[in-house]
Amino acid sequence: MSSDSESDNNIEQETVDPTIAEDVVVTKYKMAAEIVNKTLKTIIAKSLPGTAIVDLCELGDKCIIEETSKVFKKDKDVKKGISFPTCISVNNIICHFSPLRSDDITTELNDGDLVKIDLGAHVDGFAAVVGHTFVIGASENQKITGRKADVINAGHVASEVAMRLLKPDTENTQLADILVETVSEFDCRLVENMTSSQTTRNHYDAEKSLILNPSEEVKKTV
Repeated sequence: MSSDSESDNNIEQETVDPTIAEDVVVTKYKMAAEIVNKTLKTIIAKSLPGTAIVDLCELGDKCIIEETSKVFKKDKDVKKGISFPTCISVNNIICHFSPLRSDDITTELNDGDLVKIDLGAHVDGFAAVVGHTFVIGASENQKITGRKADVINAGHVASEVAMRLLKPDTENTQLADILVETVSEFDCRLVENMTSSQTTRNHYDAEKSLILNPSEEVKKTV
């Protein structure tokens, strides 16, 4: 008959990931954030009329790989690199447009295009993801007007509202309803069933999620 100690040895111990209570985890998040922000600035600077989207996507991914290779060089066990591929989504394309060279997609940017960039990097599984929206050719002397200005302002204000409401005990539907009302002030609508997900170590889409402007069918499952 086996002893209690022998039985305990047969039980697989669950690995508990470190949290932001540890300084090294905060450092890794900061490193990832600095890398994605640096990469974002590089992509924006190269986003000119006539530039192929596939070239920008490749440039962004290359920058992330190069920059992450510079950190924790002595620790071979620390994995790092791309946590979300560089995406360049233009005008009516909502998000996540990241063509491969083999797709033979030759789409180029044009003056006046509304461009959405999103990309992500990770250090040891701790990821930072960034998103930015801008208009090609816009400047201090060439201001954005009309519906493009409306939708950019709506998105900005909605994100500020969301950050203030993301706290314990805030319900998914409550936050979604407030954001729907917020963007309506700009005569805009949230994209139906768009989801924002919790991220944890090595998981981009973790257990918890926020569904924006859920359809009636989706509301029944929330």
